[in-house]
Amino acid sequence: MEEVAQASKVEQEDMGALVQFPVKRPRSVAPKEPQPKKGTSPNKGHAASGRTREYMTESEVGQLLEAAKKTAQNGWRNYCIVLMMFRHGLRVSEAADLRWTDIDFAEGTIFIRRLKGSKSTTHFLDGLEMRALKRLQREQPQSPYLFVDRDGKPLAGTAIASMIKRLGKDLFSFPIHSHMLRHSCGHALAMKGTDTRTLQDYLGHRCIQHTERYTQLSPIKFKGLWG
Repeated sequence: MEEVAQASKVEQEDMGALVQFPVKRPRSVAPKEPQPKKGTSPNKGHAASGRTREYMTESEVGQLLEAAKKTAQNGWRNYCIVLMMFRHGLRVSEAADLRWTDIDFAEGTIFIRRLKGSKSTTHFLDGLEMRALKRLQREQPQSPYLFVDRDGKPLAGTAIASMIKRLGKDLFSFPIHSHMLRHSCGHALAMKGTDTRTLQDYLGHRCIQHTERYTQLSPIKFKGLWG
């Protein structure tokens, strides 16, 4: 039997190759690309967020302010958070870090302690902001910080970001995030004709290229072209 088996093997080799049973190989499946999570940002790109722009108009910010004021709990505090973040182009970390010692009611100013390498500066407060902050100081628990919870503990930036995201959820057809208020500040001031250098100092940008995105979007330079 062994001689027969060897002869058979020789015949197969003479035909060119050993006869092999076909091996079933697994089908190659292209790996799926992870789908971007909608509603995330800042600056994840429009495809990831479902937005067509990364700022809100002044009218939209006005709607957000009204929604914040009507919050069941801490309505006035939430209104002040949105107002101050928009008017002064604050990041959530900068809003959470605001303290009453940064406010000078006599001079009508606020010291903006910029984070993430930006330049700190002092801004003026208008009458609306002054009245809002004085009411906030009267109504909330005593604390060194502007924005606190019901126990007087300072709000974390994540809590502020979550609050703003919730406010916009049923208000707009696109998801919003807290950093849009900083972008909205830059856009609104550019729409008023603020020059790039002044806007750079106001937002605390160290690199003017970060500021130019707002002035490039503004149509103010085209005003009057058709008479």
